[in-house]
Amino acid sequence: MKRTGIFGGSFNPIHCGHIALAKEILRQTTLDEIWLMVSPQNPLKRETDLLDDELRFQLAQKALADVEGVIACDYEFHLPIPSYTWTTLQHLRKDYPDHEFTLLIGGDNWERFTRWYHWKDILREFDVVVYPRDGQVGTIQAELLPISSTEIRERVRRGEPVEGLVPDMILDDVKRLYAK
Repeated sequence: MKRTGIFGGSFNPIHCGHIALAKEILRQTTLDEIWLMVSPQNPLKRETDLLDDELRFQLAQKALADVEGVIACDYEFHLPIPSYTWTTLQHLRKDYPDHEFTLLIGGDNWERFTRWYHWKDILREFDVVVYPRDGQVGTIQAELLPISSTEIRERVRRGEPVEGLVPDMILDDVKRLYAK
């Protein structure tokens, strides 16, 4: 049985903090791999400047090409929208019976977890690993890189540098795709 962590998000764009966190979770847990689940739309979060699904997925694939054990995943693109985590986990369990799935969520999402669709079922049927967000304590002790996708988009729009905030292999793509 392969132990797979599901790290969902819009990844708008994926950045070095996402990658560092995924690598640290792999190091500190018994997971075999982590799937960065690029989400078409978070039901609890409305982003008006969400880049096209396929472009965000391609950036994630490119950024993770050399990151062992961390895989960009577009599975939710093929599920009904809105993409509820419970629904995704049920489909994953059916389609990948040789995997044991663990949900990876930030402390900010954990604070409002009781608002999630079928949250009690998720806790009953799946392991959950909570990682810290800025100003929070979590179960994974990882260095927090003070980076956010929102900040990266805003910096690009203002013509400010984003070097070091996103992986070098997608730097030009991010600058081109998020400039307005």
